Amino acid sequence: MMHSLYQPVLDLMHRVARDIMMPRYRKLGAHEYAEKTPGDFVTVVDRESEELLSAELARLVPGARIIGEEAAAADPSIVDAVGEGPAWIIDPLDGTNNFTEGKSPFCIMIGLSIDGEREAGWILDPVTGRVFHGVRRGGCFVDGERVLARRSTGALPKAAIATYFMPEERQADVRRRAEGKIEIVDIPRCAGEQYPRLILGQNDIALFERTMVWDHAPGALMLEEAGGKVARHDGAPYRLAVPGVGAIAANSPEMWDLAKSVLFD
Repeated sequence: MMHSLYQPVLDLMHRVARDIMMPRYRKLGAHEYAEKTPGDFVTVVDRESEELLSAELARLVPGARIIGEEAAAADPSIVDAVGEGPAWIIDPLDGTNNFTEGKSPFCIMIGLSIDGEREAGWILDPVTGRVFHGVRRGGCFVDGERVLARRSTGALPKAAIATYFMPEERQADVRRRAEGKIEIVDIPRCAGEQYPRLILGQNDIALFERTMVWDHAPGALMLEEAGGKVARHDGAPYRLAVPGVGAIAANSPEMWDLAKSVLFD
């Protein structure tokens, strides 16, 4: 089933990018976006993209649950059923804040799970056209070519850490612990870019405070299929149907262990 879904899902994502997203890139009117919560924006593009994606994905797998970011904002309880049967997990515009500022990266992300198990994922960068795809036990692919995660070339491992979600004392602690052992680099404010950076050797570690299923279902699967590791701070595997706070992602199990040792132990 996963093989037969690859192209239809990708075609749908390209359609959303072409017809809904890119025509409004750098052309959003002030009336076309607003704050959902302080510092967290939603746009007409988020809503229209999710509406089209939800309708068309429902046709591809009849009976599948639809768990979209904007639908969950209106009714958080829809996420509770992610462990039951097939579910499409949709982030219609990841990196919304970047989009509203007229800059990239931003992307469309789709995941497919069955009984809470991540089965497939797609990430499309509408600006570059780059496609990441992952299939459970089937590998990770960039523009159709299979890839394995690789280390960055710096003297120290590079860690993208969203420190602005942390309390000030935790931020200071992370920076103190990392000094001389891990280089802290800027985050792209887009999970759909952070995971590719780990796989492509631009970064080695990512530290996440928030782990919403639409932000992580596709990318976490791809990273694992490329040989990396994603787990909670205590080492528990990242599971869609198991609530938790925070996660460490790294381009290898050994790098994950290093991040855990330096930043938490």
